[in-house]
Amino acid sequence: MNNSFGAWASRVGETFLERKPDLTAQWTYDIGIVLKGFEQLYHLTGNEGYFDYAKSVMDSFVQDDGSIKMYNRDEYALDNVNTGKVMFPLYKKYGDEKFKKAAEVLMDQLKNQPRSRNGVFWHKGSMPDQAFLDSTFMAGPFYAEYAKEFGEEADFDDVAKQFLMCEAYLRDAATGLLYHACDLSKKAPWSNPDTGLSESFWGRAMGWFCMGIADALEFFPKDHADRQKLADALDRALTALVKVQSPRGVWYQILDKADKPGNYLEASASIMFTYAMAKGIRLGLVDKAKYEQALEKAYHGIINEFITITNQGLVNLNKVCQTASLGAGVHDGSFAYYISEPIVSNDRRSFGALIRLCALMESSEG
Repeated sequence: MNNSFGAWASRVGETFLERKPDLTAQWTYDIGIVLKGFEQLYHLTGNEGYFDYAKSVMDSFVQDDGSIKMYNRDEYALDNVNTGKVMFPLYKKYGDEKFKKAAEVLMDQLKNQPRSRNGVFWHKGSMPDQAFLDSTFMAGPFYAEYAKEFGEEADFDDVAKQFLMCEAYLRDAATGLLYHACDLSKKAPWSNPDTGLSESFWGRAMGWFCMGIADALEFFPKDHADRQKLADALDRALTALVKVQSPRGVWYQILDKADKPGNYLEASASIMFTYAMAKGIRLGLVDKAKYEQALEKAYHGIINEFITITNQGLVNLNKVCQTASLGAGVHDGSFAYYISEPIVSNDRRSFGALIRLCALMESSEG
């Protein structure tokens, strides 16, 4: 995976630090994406400061007894689990029991998380019977790493179920693309009354799924019965995505509507797909020969399409969908809704994903 554009990972990471964002104001999932990026930067460069930064942020949340400031288990929001992924490397490096205890606190949520009739996690307690692609990323890799470090073999079975059942619910047979969510009760205003599915193939939602599988499989036992099933699900998703990859190498906000007025090339989804492709190749989950050209085209496309440099030499990441959710009112999952959401620069979760992608690409060279 030759990077003819030079070293971007440290440049992106240093830009993030230079802007001095406050990651301690609220327990949110994007903190975990950013700090996993700095963990990868540490492994790439050996710079202890990157790991120390992650520890300083987590120290502001995690108390000596493992309790987490501003975390509310009773919300049963899977988004709240994602930042828990940082506990494992911190515990391994520093040996502080509070990080293990905090991981146990979040695992307790998963053990009690409300589920649909088929055993799939609700996205949050206030969304009964609703399965979201987002959930697979937020909870899956954490659950898998917990199983590897502290759990049981049966935990891996449940991790696999979450991914495979979501794919079964949300995959469109004609295109291979995945819908954002479904309501198994078919009661949500955005759900199709016949299928329960949401309307659109939203890029970032499918990005969560692809990143989630690639990250979770890093922790699966090589001989686990569902490991190949998960790798096949990743391959199916990437195959579908390559078919809708734009000539510029990146992807549209709504994946299958390239020519529809208002649609646009979107950074966060493009970064996530490229990361999943690169990691899938690196872990031997997908065929390198099948995806290497698409990967190279995508990585170059991200640099060319979405990145600009300020007069001060800082990296800007542009053309990011600020947020999109499914709910009542205007959050109806339609094409018009997804393209109406604000387009921003330097969104934290997307900047964190960019750090992770660049570090992965640079660590994969040679």
